[in-house]
Amino acid sequence: MAAHTEWHWIERFGEQFELCGLRANEVVVLLSETRSRPELVETARLALGRAGALVSQLVMPTPANPGPVPIRSTGASQALAGNPAAIAAMAAADFVVDCTVEGLLHATELGQILSAGTRILMISNEHPENFERFGNDPGLAKRVALAKSWLDKADVMRVSSPAGTDLTVGLDGAVRAGSTGYTTTPGDIAHWPGGLVLAFPAAGSVNGKLVLAPGDLNLTFKEYVRSPIVLSIESDYITAIEPVAGEAKFDSELFASYLGSFGEPDAYATSHLGWGMNPAARWDTLPMFDKGEINGTEARAFAGNFLYSTGANEVAGRFCRGHFDLPMRNCTVVLDGPTGPVTVVSGGKLAERLAPPDEQIKG
Repeated sequence: MAAHTEWHWIERFGEQFELCGLRANEVVVLLSETRSRPELVETARLALGRAGALVSQLVMPTPANPGPVPIRSTGASQALAGNPAAIAAMAAADFVVDCTVEGLLHATELGQILSAGTRILMISNEHPENFERFGNDPGLAKRVALAKSWLDKADVMRVSSPAGTDLTVGLDGAVRAGSTGYTTTPGDIAHWPGGLVLAFPAAGSVNGKLVLAPGDLNLTFKEYVRSPIVLSIESDYITAIEPVAGEAKFDSELFASYLGSFGEPDAYATSHLGWGMNPAARWDTLPMFDKGEINGTEARAFAGNFLYSTGANEVAGRFCRGHFDLPMRNCTVVLDGPTGPVTVVSGGKLAERLAPPDEQIKG
């Protein structure tokens, strides 16, 4: 059956490609795999053609999963499998539109492609209906840039919550990034939807306790946390996974079982962490979609969340298949540096100047 698309999806994708600096006669590779969402690939193809781009479609076979569990929401597509011809094709392009299932953000081949000056837009594996709601926010890029400038100056990030989170992140040697959902910079990658400010810490930088409370999100499972999970973290690695005393154990047991199934020590390590900046993104949309229709990038970006992730971290030299993205609500995030502490998120609300004017909360 032919992929179904809507004209307004094509228009919306075209707007996003224009934000990425797409111009007529630019050399573009549309990357997908055999299990890619057909509606995304077809919508992207038509939008690129409408813009007059010189498009080549590169379709990789989705590799078999060696098990023992399904792989979800890693941001580290295995589809390229080191194929030199595929890598060369993308390195020769001006612009790559990434419609792989997991995306190239943490793929081992990414550095080779970006080093050639190619810019990449990774389209999250969501049903195209989701993108209708993410219109271009002209102020988002400025707010993300401001937040990243504060992160760039910080030496330490401290995270706390009423549930008991008490986490300290050393930022010396960290790579810091801000995503707005588009990029015009050669040798850069962006993911859509955007609206995140993140740090990829150097090895041995993260210590403390992380408490996932009911209503926080586990985006590998595409579910809300139902009972508290306490993660003890030492030098980046989760050393204990426990329920809160007297609370149900199911969530912590499920979390521990999945994480341990990979047999990869680095699956327990910190990948990246930061906070959401996108006021159009929402935390409460999971019940509206079947799990197969979403990837959860919206929930990673909703304004005021603290995002903690386990798994691959290129800065620390760690690559693995196991990955959890865990957006948390009601947290406070404080950056500390030479000029003193700056609160960027207070009780789950973006601080003044990081939110749109009508949503600013002083903190």
